[in-house]
Amino acid sequence: MKVYTKTGDKGTTALFGGTRVPKHHIRIDSYGTVDELNSYIGLIRDQEIDPRSKEISIHIQDRLFTLGAILATDPEKMILKNGKERLNIPKISEENIELLEKEMDIMNDSLPPMTHFVLPGGHTTVSYCHIARCVCRRAERLASALFEIEPFDDRALKYLNRLSDYLFVLARKLSHDLQAEEVKWVPEKL
Repeated sequence: MKVYTKTGDKGTTALFGGTRVPKHHIRIDSYGTVDELNSYIGLIRDQEIDPRSKEISIHIQDRLFTLGAILATDPEKMILKNGKERLNIPKISEENIELLEKEMDIMNDSLPPMTHFVLPGGHTTVSYCHIARCVCRRAERLASALFEIEPFDDRALKYLNRLSDYLFVLARKLSHDLQAEEVKWVPEKL
């Protein structure tokens, strides 16, 4: 199979189901941003982090591929006239969301309470987490805008929301593990 197809040379691409849309379509921007996020999660996974965080990162990457498939599917081509699904697209489950919540609770139990916002940084690995968190929020904003136009399973939105929280807590945990300074944001007084 060749990587290049030349079918997108005029600025369009195909969704799952075959519908062609412009490459600047919000649906493409949504799943493209999820793909970008997935790459940053891979970058975090490639760092010297604990085995459990690596394991969860692989799980998250798998779920992001699922989420991308959901976003890349033309909703009109998803369901047959008899009500059955035409395309075999995996789902984001409540268990996937609960796993992120459980992991956050475990990490938070070992961290000092937050008293202020923290400035991103302190260690390269921590900074990668903050970049991934920001990309996740952008993916969530785009997916939310798409959802208003063409609804899809809302657990995908819930997962992105929870994932950005997870990445914030992971950044704090890695700051702690790496003994990096966590700089509190204290607004300057004028």
